[in-house]
Amino acid sequence: MKADDQAGSGELTSRGFWDLLSQAEQAALRALSQASAFRADDTICAEGEQATDLLVLTEGWVKILSVTSEHHETVLALRGHGDVIGELAGTSAGFRTATVVAIGPVRALVITCDRFGQFLDSNPGANRAYRHVMTQRWRETADMLRSRSVNNGAQRLAGLLLDLAARHGTHAGLATAITIPLSQEEIASLVGTSRATVTRALGDWRRRGLISTARHQITINSTPGLRSIADRAAGPFR
Repeated sequence: MKADDQAGSGELTSRGFWDLLSQAEQAALRALSQASAFRADDTICAEGEQATDLLVLTEGWVKILSVTSEHHETVLALRGHGDVIGELAGTSAGFRTATVVAIGPVRALVITCDRFGQFLDSNPGANRAYRHVMTQRWRETADMLRSRSVNNGAQRLAGLLLDLAARHGTHAGLATAITIPLSQEEIASLVGTSRATVTRALGDWRRRGLISTARHQITINSTPGLRSIADRAAGPFR
């Protein structure tokens, strides 16, 4: 089934923009873009700099950061294969609104905003897929802001794991493995809680068999169990 035939279906919410394109649309986008590679810790975009292009990730992970004048970093988002980054470059006076840093090797298609707009105009299916993905992203941002006011740190962490599992997980039977190439401190920043809360929650879920962990990887053994944590009334973990 083509991506444009699926527009508006729930299945779209678990796939990145690149994966929603047909093979012909992917080829057309490649022809208009420049393939680029980045090394671990490379700053791909810097907050405040002028920008006229965006990127579509085809391999690897990046973290989206806000950096204060004192060089304190707050992790705003984690993006992986198929995701679009820098999409606001052409609609925010041409300046980057966040810093993007590569986590490990990253490959991406870099395309100017003008060319990307022309690509969407010429490919209605891709246009619908892009609008869906962007709508979903704004909805997730609104949900995150609402969650920070009513949910505790453990609930937000559970929600993050479930979201990553839906978008980037590898399924094996009832279990879902997800790569999280962030330190516990960075995960804590991403969900707006303390590192101690992240450590305590992961340890508790591991003992209960809800998850298992390895270096930069978490396997969800019980999606219903983790969902119940994300949805329950606020508990003790802050």
